Amino acid sequence: MGYLTDIEIAQQCEMKPITEIAKTANIDDKYIEQYGRYKAKVDYALLNETEKKEGKLILVTAITPTPAGEGKTTTTIGLADGLRRIGKNVMVALREPSLGPVFGVKGGAAGGGYAQVVPMEDINLHFTGDFHAIGAANNLLAAMLDNHIHQGNALGIDTRRITWKRCVDMNDRQLRNVVDGLGGKVNGVPREDGFDITVASEIMAVFCLATSITDLKERLARIIVGYSYDGKPVTAGDLKAVGAMTALLKDAIKPNLVQTLEGTPAFVHGGPFANIAHGCNSVIATRMVMRLGDYAVTEAGFGADLGAEKFLDIKCRYAGLKPSAVVMVATVRALKMHGGLAKTELGSENIEALEKGVPNLLRHVSNITNVYKLPCVVAVNRFPTDTDKEIEFIIDKCKDLGVNVVLSNVWAEGGKGGEDLAKEVVALCEKENDFSFSYELDGSIEDKIEAIVKRVYGGNGISVLPAAKKQIETLRELGFDKLPICVAKTQYSFSDDPTKLGAPENFTVTIKNVKVSAGAGFIVVLTGDIMTMPGLPKVPAAEKIDVDENGVISGLF
Repeated sequence: MGYLTDIEIAQQCEMKPITEIAKTANIDDKYIEQYGRYKAKVDYALLNETEKKEGKLILVTAITPTPAGEGKTTTTIGLADGLRRIGKNVMVALREPSLGPVFGVKGGAAGGGYAQVVPMEDINLHFTGDFHAIGAANNLLAAMLDNHIHQGNALGIDTRRITWKRCVDMNDRQLRNVVDGLGGKVNGVPREDGFDITVASEIMAVFCLATSITDLKERLARIIVGYSYDGKPVTAGDLKAVGAMTALLKDAIKPNLVQTLEGTPAFVHGGPFANIAHGCNSVIATRMVMRLGDYAVTEAGFGADLGAEKFLDIKCRYAGLKPSAVVMVATVRALKMHGGLAKTELGSENIEALEKGVPNLLRHVSNITNVYKLPCVVAVNRFPTDTDKEIEFIIDKCKDLGVNVVLSNVWAEGGKGGEDLAKEVVALCEKENDFSFSYELDGSIEDKIEAIVKRVYGGNGISVLPAAKKQIETLRELGFDKLPICVAKTQYSFSDDPTKLGAPENFTVTIKNVKVSAGAGFIVVLTGDIMTMPGLPKVPAAEKIDVDENGVISGLF
């Protein structure tokens, strides 16, 4: 018998009306705005008008990703369903998928197998229009910026120093670098321009870190779009764009309520990439699940050196959140790839490759327990080809760090396959922890980057290129040097070189560019060749997607 695809499993699910899910979550009808039968937005007024209790916050993160897959979102959803099965009041908070990866290589972000959020087609496509609203606000600001220059440029904006790009939520390499404003005097001022993917827009980061409409407006006002001829930053506030941008975002900022296959309430809201931004769902959604549930399960993108580092050092710092436990997702297959095996060789037992690859897991675990001082459990997503000997090897290695390993079978069994993990997580949540950041804000920009490289990545230090040195000096003069750091780097290695697998040592991270996201409130540090606009692969996933005469979608994973 062949396995069902994710979309076939999702389409077989008998979804409950979203009003019923809202009742499960104790959300009063007055806060619910329905988008059809199975999706709703929840008014953020709920946060001000309900009892201010906070549930335990559980972060799900993972080892450094490989083409073998880890299953972080699947584990997050399965863990929430497992907690519910053992009688806990739990909710889950996830990011919304970007259309770019959906039609490209990576696929959707609604989980997999029997641990999914539904309706998965809606979540993976237009959903409730949040990303369209973010793209529209981004492009309104771009239009107002160019119009200001066309209408006489009262702010003296230097067209060679414009930093704001247009965006579209699609993988489209053709748009990375464009020249626009062509066609003579009436058609704008010619200049070099470019597009980012919507999830890389600073508005996405602002949207996900804002705690209220007022905070959203203040952050939008601080966004720097470029510099004047005398080197002063020009902001969205200077262009008087903030009110209109907020008008476009006022509904988007309400979190989206959906359900897991097993009817656990789930918020899916916001979606910055973790290799170029901070990689977590919105603060408002996280606050809501903590307010409504005794346990709030959330995830952060890519490996723990990216998503978890930014979740802990940026999001938790700004929102005043204190996690209770961390789940580190790993697979035997992925660890063998870190040990040098090709994807085609993962089916047979190979302790030697596992021994070479397991330091990747151990470094991530050590960071969580020793740097951030948080309780941690390793969740091994078991595949049929994994042998008992391989599993025992991982269990023994983690024991040395005082961390338990739990086998997770949520892909095949849903919440039932996550009960053991749920019990371990509940036990960890009862422990006191001394949650700490990997750096304090009062150091210099270089000090903070170096702290991340040495303490989290395991590198020797940093090499700052001359252009980046100059940018750091400018940011210091402008008073931005006390902000947290958001490193843009490859997700495939602890280092800035994607070919260095496992737990590399004796490497230096090269800092190419440093810029401020003043609205989001962090400094973006670019290393390696990081694209803010991906391209489609040779055979895009889009080629396999279809719709029948009844409107039923196929080929979406």
